[in-house]
Amino acid sequence: MQDDQPDLDRFDRAILHVLAGDGRISITDLARAIGLSKSPTQARLRRLEKSGVITGYRAQIDPIRLGQDHVSFVEVRLHDTREAALAAFNAAVLRVPEIEQAYMIAGNFDYLLKIRTHSMADYRRVLADRVSTLPHVASTSTYVAMEAVKEDALEDVI
Repeated sequence: MQDDQPDLDRFDRAILHVLAGDGRISITDLARAIGLSKSPTQARLRRLEKSGVITGYRAQIDPIRLGQDHVSFVEVRLHDTREAALAAFNAAVLRVPEIEQAYMIAGNFDYLLKIRTHSMADYRRVLADRVSTLPHVASTSTYVAMEAVKEDALEDVI
């Protein structure tokens, strides 16, 4: 285990598992769910927050109910992969709201982007006006998702 990773016991992992499924659970119900009393559960929760294992709480929003049901994965190849070029690309990606996720990849391309839009026409506009104009982009390849089989399953690995 790396030095910066906290040592988590079964109660800590149980807290994370329960919170991954219901971040709004009361401390009393959380304590009951993991089999500890309220005070030690609160102390553990504070420790997990302070150590950075728990980074925050937020509402999970269904993008499909908001009309954002078109998902594309885009391989991006850059013509320059020096540190300054990567930093410029990374900073620009953060300013494109349609890019839901972005990963630097070790492989035949440099980045994999998950882009969520209303429609194929909307996606084509985002690709042409935003993604293709990001710094140092040499080429892109698009894969359109037909169905999400599994998403947001962090609780499965805790």
